[in-house]
Amino acid sequence: GDVVMGVQKRPEEDHEPFETVIHELKHERHHTDIDDTKLSVSDLKELVARFKKLVKERTGKQFPNDPWAQLQGSIGAVFGSWMNDRAIVYRRKYNIPQEWGTAVNVQAMVFGNTGVNSGSGVAFSRDPATGEKVFYGEFLINAQGEDVVGGVRTPEPVADLKKHLPNALVELERIRHVLEAHFKDVQDFEFTIQDGKVFMLQTRNGKRTGVAAVKFACDMVREKLIEWKTAIARVPADQLDQVLAPVFDRAALKSAKAIASGLPAGPGAATGRVYFNADRAAAAAHKGEKVLLVRVETSPEDLRGMIAAEGILTARGGVSSHAALVARQMGKVCICGASALNINYRAKTMSVNGAIFREGENYLSIDGTSGTVYADQLRNAPSEIIQGLLHGDKIAQRSETYRNFNQLMDWCAKVTRMSVRTNADTPEQVENAVAFGASGIGLCRTEHMFFEGDRIDAMREMILARKADDRQKALAKLLPYQKSDFVGIFKALKGKPATIRLLDPPLHEFLPQDHAAQSALAEKIGVSQEEIARRVHELHEQNPMLGHRGCRLGISFPEVTEMQAHAIFEAAAEVQKSGTKVHPEVMIPLVGFKRELELQVEIVRRVAQDVQAAKKVKFSYLVGTMIEVPRGALTADEIAETAEFFSFGTNDLTQTALGMSRDDSGSFLPHYAELEIVKRNPFATIDQDGVGQLMQIAIEKGRKTRPKIKLGICGEHGGDPDSVKFCHRLGLDYVSCSPFRVPIARLAAAQAALAK
Repeated sequence: GDVVMGVQKRPEEDHEPFETVIHELKHERHHTDIDDTKLSVSDLKELVARFKKLVKERTGKQFPNDPWAQLQGSIGAVFGSWMNDRAIVYRRKYNIPQEWGTAVNVQAMVFGNTGVNSGSGVAFSRDPATGEKVFYGEFLINAQGEDVVGGVRTPEPVADLKKHLPNALVELERIRHVLEAHFKDVQDFEFTIQDGKVFMLQTRNGKRTGVAAVKFACDMVREKLIEWKTAIARVPADQLDQVLAPVFDRAALKSAKAIASGLPAGPGAATGRVYFNADRAAAAAHKGEKVLLVRVETSPEDLRGMIAAEGILTARGGVSSHAALVARQMGKVCICGASALNINYRAKTMSVNGAIFREGENYLSIDGTSGTVYADQLRNAPSEIIQGLLHGDKIAQRSETYRNFNQLMDWCAKVTRMSVRTNADTPEQVENAVAFGASGIGLCRTEHMFFEGDRIDAMREMILARKADDRQKALAKLLPYQKSDFVGIFKALKGKPATIRLLDPPLHEFLPQDHAAQSALAEKIGVSQEEIARRVHELHEQNPMLGHRGCRLGISFPEVTEMQAHAIFEAAAEVQKSGTKVHPEVMIPLVGFKRELELQVEIVRRVAQDVQAAKKVKFSYLVGTMIEVPRGALTADEIAETAEFFSFGTNDLTQTALGMSRDDSGSFLPHYAELEIVKRNPFATIDQDGVGQLMQIAIEKGRKTRPKIKLGICGEHGGDPDSVKFCHRLGLDYVSCSPFRVPIARLAAAQAALAK
C-alpha cells in the first residue's frame, strides 16, 4: 500500500496514514496504544478491512489480492524508485551515476511474526558508531524486518535475545564471527527467526562513522585479520574529518541541563535550532542557520533535511532505524529513541517534562556519543586528536582515538609518494599544519598580512601615492612588518619549504569604499577625502577578477615586488644565520605570458643576490609561478624556461577555464547538477575533463622544457580526496590545503599510491 500503491503521508498530515489507522483502531477497541502483537484475530480482520478502504479512498483502486499482481507491482516499484526524489538526492550526495540503474532480487521469505518464538533483527558484527568490538544490533519478537528498521517501534538490543531466545543468540554470535573471518570486514546483516530457527537474509559490508572506521582498521590489523595497507584503504578519506570534529567542552557539560536521553547512533557533538520538518530545516540551513532535525521518526523523505542538519534526534526508533543508518553513513551526530520527547508537528513545538521548545527559536545540544540531549547551546571543545596534537594535552594523548589516528597517519607516511603541504599565512597556522604532518607551505598569501593593525594604513598610503618616491616611502613602512611575518613562518617550518605568493588581489580591495571610512582614513594619513574617493573611482574595475591584479600589479608597480622580495630574503637570511635551514619558493601569480614572468623574476633574483651579499649568507630558493589562466597552461613549455616550479591555482583556473564565477555560481550550479550538466561542483572537486585537461597539458609541456620541474596545487581542491587522487595520477609532487584538511589529504594521497 505504501511503496507500491503510493499511499503515503501528505504534507498536511503528521503521521503515516497506515499508522494513523492502526492508532485509531487501538484506541477505539482498547483505549490505549497496545503493542501490535496484542491485537486479536478480530482486531486484525478489522484492520485489514480498514487498510483496504484506505487504499481505495487514496488511489481509487482495489488492493490486489492476487500474489502475482502484488509481485509484479513490487518489482515495478523497485525499478521506479531509482528516479524518485530521495534517490536523486542520495545519488548526488554520494556521486552515484544516474545511468547505473538498480536491480531487483526476488527472494522466498521466512516469517518472524508467527509467535513469541519468532522475530526479526538487524545486526553488525561490531559497533558501527564507535568501533567497539561488541555484537551490535536490534530485534523485535513476533515481527518482520520492516518493523525493526522502520522506526515506528523501538526494538530491543540484540543482547536481550538471551532472555527470549537464548539459542538463537548463540547461533547469531557464531555467525557474526564466521562472516567477519570470511569477508575480513565489519558486516551488517539481517536475520529472521522462525519458530526458533535462525535464517540469514543478507549481509554486506557495514556503513560506519569515521571514528569507527579508524578503530576497525587499527583493531583488525592488531588482530591479524587484515594487513596495514588494507587498513589505509578501509578508512574513507572524506570521513576522517569526523574524527577531528569538536566535542562538548568538559566544563560546559558540568553545568549543562540534560532533558532527555536516547540511543547513541552517531557520535559527536551538535548544537542547533530545532526544526520538525525536513524541508524547513534545509531552508533554514541554506540561510546559514545551524539546525537540528527533530522527528518522531525519520523516513527516506527526510533526506534533504538530514543532509542539511548538524544533527538528528528522534523520539522513536533504534540504532538500526532509518535515522541511525543514514546518520552513520553521513557522519551526522544522531540520537534515536529519545522517548521523553513529545513532538507536535502541527503546533511546531516539542515538550519535554513541561518545557516547550519552538521550531526555529529554541536551541538543543545533542551528544551522539553518550545519547544525552541538553537544553540550549553548549560550548564546543577540540577533539581529543586536536587536543593531543596541537595543545599537548597528556590525557588526550593517552586516548585510544588519538593513538589510532597516529597509527593510521604513520602507515600513510610509509606509502605516500605525493606530499601534502598547507595553505597558511601565520606561524600558528604553520605549527598546526606541521603537527598534522604537512611537509611545508604550498601557499602563503602575502596580502593577508597587510590587513593587520597599522599595516593597512601604510598599504593604503602606497596605493594613494602618485609618485614612485612616495610609494617607496610607504613600502618602507611595510617592509619590517612583512619581514617579521616571514621570520615567524620560517622558524615554525623548521627547514621545510614555503611557497610564498606575491601580491595578488586588485588594489581597490585595500581601500575603504564608504564615505565615513574614507573620511576617517583621510584624517589619519593626511590626505583629503576627495583624493581617496577619486583614487577608489580610478581603481574601480568592471571585472576585477580578470583585471589589474597578480603579476600585472608587480609589472605596473615593480617597487611592490621589490619590497616583498626584500622581506622574504632578509627574513630567510636572518633565520638561516640563526641555525635553521630555509627554503623559500617565490611564486608569481596570474602569469599568462612568458615575458610577464621574466620581468618579475629579474627583480626577485636581483634582490636575492643583493641580500645574500649584504648579509653574507647563502640560502637555496626557487622562483616559479601559479598556473591559473588557460594561456599559462597552454604555453607552459615557454613559461617553464623561467619557472622552476608550477603551482596550479585551481580556484582561479576553474573560474577562467569554465568562464564561471565561484562567488556567483551558487545561483545555477544546483540546477546544473539536477540536469546532470555537471556531475560534481567544479569548485569543490577538480573538473577532470576540462580543468584537468589543462593541467595535463601544462604538466607535459612544462616537463618537456624542464624535466625536474616541481609541480603542485594550492587551490581548495587540495583537501578534496577525489581531487587529491587525480593529482596523484597526474604525477604532481604535492597538494596543498588548509591546516585542518591535511590529515584528509594525507590519507587520500596514501590511498592513491596504493591504488596504482
